[in-house]
This record gives sequence, C-alpha cells and structure tokens, in this order.
Amino acid sequence: MAEKMQAPPVVATGSSSAGVGGALLFLCFHGDLRQLLALTHQAGEARVPHREASVKDVIEACGVPHPEVGAIVAAGREVDFGHRPAVGELIEVFPIIPPLDVTKPSRLRPEPLVGPNFVVDINVAKLGRWLRMLGFDALIPENHDDAFLAATAATGRVLLTRDRRLLKRRQVVFARLVRHGHPTAQLREVLSFYGLGGQERPFTLCLRCNSRLEPVAKEEILPRLEPLTRKYYSRFNHCPRCDRIYWAGSHREKMEGLISAVLSSPGFAVDTPSDNYDNEG
Repeated sequence: MAEKMQAPPVVATGSSSAGVGGALLFLCFHGDLRQLLALTHQAGEARVPHREASVKDVIEACGVPHPEVGAIVAAGREVDFGHRPAVGELIEVFPIIPPLDVTKPSRLRPEPLVGPNFVVDINVAKLGRWLRMLGFDALIPENHDDAFLAATAATGRVLLTRDRRLLKRRQVVFARLVRHGHPTAQLREVLSFYGLGGQERPFTLCLRCNSRLEPVAKEEILPRLEPLTRKYYSRFNHCPRCDRIYWAGSHREKMEGLISAVLSSPGFAVDTPSDNYDNEG
C-alpha cells in the first residue's frame, strides 16, 4: 500500500462551516484512484464536511465509484462500505491490487462470484465481442438502461463500462471502469486486471448470442451446408440457442492469427472480431 497520510489534508471542498457544526472528515486516496477524483481533489487528499452517511457515499461524493475501491482504513482499522465515519476521522482509500480473483471473498466483497462472467455496457460492446471470442461469458444486453445493467450485474456478473455514474449504483458489486479507449487495449486491460491470461478458450461461445457451442454430427446438418463446406470439413459445432453452425475454416484461421497478435503484442490493434468464425446462419 502507498504511504499513509500523516496530517489532515490541505485540499478543501465547500465551506469549513458546512456539515454538523463545521465538523470535517479527512480522506486520502491512494494509487490510481487519484485519477478518478473530482478536480478539487486530484492531489489525492480531501477535506469534506462531516455528514450522516456511509463511507461508500462519502467516497463516491469525491468522484470514485465504490467498485474501484480495494480497501478502506478508517482511524487505523479496516472497515467495509457500511462504516459511518466519526467527526474528524481520517479515511484512507486504497485501489484494488490486480490481479483480482472474483471467486475469493474480501471485506468489501464478502460474497464472491462463481467465475469471471461479464455484463458489458454498450460503450464497450466491442470489448464484449472480443471476450466472447476468447471463450469468456460476456452478455451485451440490448437494453442499455442503467438500472437494467446494474440488476444484471447483481445476478453474479462483473460489469464493464466507461460510465462511472453507472458504477455508483448500490447493486453493482464487481465492476471495472475501463480505462482504455481501443477495444484490443481494453481486452488486455481486462485480462490483466482479472488475471485471466491463460484461461482463454477461443471459439467455444457463439459470438451472436453468447451460448456455449456444442459438437454436432455432420450428417445431422448436411442439408444446411454449402457444397465446398461439405467436401472439405468434417467437424462442426452448433449453437443450441440461435441455431448457427460453426467450423474451423479459413476465416477462423485469420481470427486465430489476430488473437495471437493481440495477446502477444501490446502495440498491435485491430477493431472488432467478425460476427462469425465460418458459419451457416
């Protein structure tokens, strides 16, 4: 963890007479949380009026969404989001230290997830398609309403977005405010942050609907295949939800090359994976 603040901070917001009888709270933000602070707090330290509120609300009022927080120390002891600060209390706010294993409980997130399953906001939809292509469960809802996305995240998913207001919703527990703007850089960011390198299972999910693909006998789908596909390919997968058929054709070979380049070369960037890896719709 970063060094602790030794004295009350000097960056102020509001009037010193605000709050209960002019009482104050002192906050010190560590690591990259400083980048998320409101402009008046970007030195990493804040002096705010004391009010009857949870430390979650106090932190978010400074601009930092609660899913970005890894630990909170109040008056020298670690606390959870429900802690209500006392007058004059020093609160230190630390970022999550990656890689974050969402299957392990912590003080701030005592109920872990069963695995790294995602729900992806429309503003990072291309990231969601990359995750699907690599075999990570990634919902990309057509309903873009914040309340719907937050409720979906509450069913046991990690929310990925570039909208910090969405992350402040109380229902959201596991989430990432995606920093990078390009889809392939976003992919590397998410894989690194959640420690997913080496867990990829490319081409096991349907890019259209996110369902797990299942092997299907060629004989069962023969009438749906084009003549050249019938002649040169013998192994096929089927999406049980949207009924698409997939096989390892030339298009998939190109996508495998893209995956290798994206994962191994930080400077390599392409836009969005295609909607298929050879398929009959």
